[in-house]
Amino acid sequence: MTRTLCIDIGGTGLKAAVCDNDGNMVTERVKIKTPYPNPPEKLIESLHTLVKDIDKYDRISVGFPGLVREGVVHLAMAFSRISYGGPEDPELKASWIGFDLQTALEKSFKKPVRVANDADVQGCAVVTGKGFEFVMTLGTGVGGALFLNGVLQPHLELGHAPFRKGETFEQQLGNIVRKEIGNERWIERVQKAIPAYDGFLFFDHMHIGGGNAKYLLETELPPNVSIVSNMAGLLGGVRIWDLTSH
Repeated sequence: MTRTLCIDIGGTGLKAAVCDNDGNMVTERVKIKTPYPNPPEKLIESLHTLVKDIDKYDRISVGFPGLVREGVVHLAMAFSRISYGGPEDPELKASWIGFDLQTALEKSFKKPVRVANDADVQGCAVVTGKGFEFVMTLGTGVGGALFLNGVLQPHLELGHAPFRKGETFEQQLGNIVRKEIGNERWIERVQKAIPAYDGFLFFDHMHIGGGNAKYLLETELPPNVSIVSNMAGLLGGVRIWDLTSH
């Protein structure tokens, strides 16, 4: 059995558990708060703290909230701020752009590591492998992942696409905005976002996950849209090794 340490990096919390080949957790889930400010070296230090009591695993999968390609971070909006939801800090932003998080973690933990966008990782746990599937995650921001017949496609920051009233999906649906406008108005925006995304993605099925997906459980959704468990952020860490296109 290959034991995968699955780490889910969120804007408010860091979570981890070891999973077996079938994606079943074989350890208890551990969680700590995400620190701010959070430059690369601070994040790596925090991940060691997170998993200090977990010692038996063969490889590591990491879901990261930003644009990641082949383990390299190209954009990390959440961690470009000194405080959660605060203004962007140029130095923090620069510290993340081009940072090879995958290689840094391999050197630090001395294990094989796969780092991908958190929505990509979550999607690996929930896609059916049939047709064109879109995974939208609703948390601190808005994430997205695309799969064609079960194969993960190159990551696009779809949350930054134009949505309505001159704002992006992330600006309209992010967690801070949800708290400002209330769940009822926020849910109405999500209902408008579904056809807006379908208007240019033409997906066969849409999966909605992330910490704020729970607010949609009693909401009527189109037949080709489903809500997925937030635990997928961890469990997808096993399948990410098999469903990536490289």
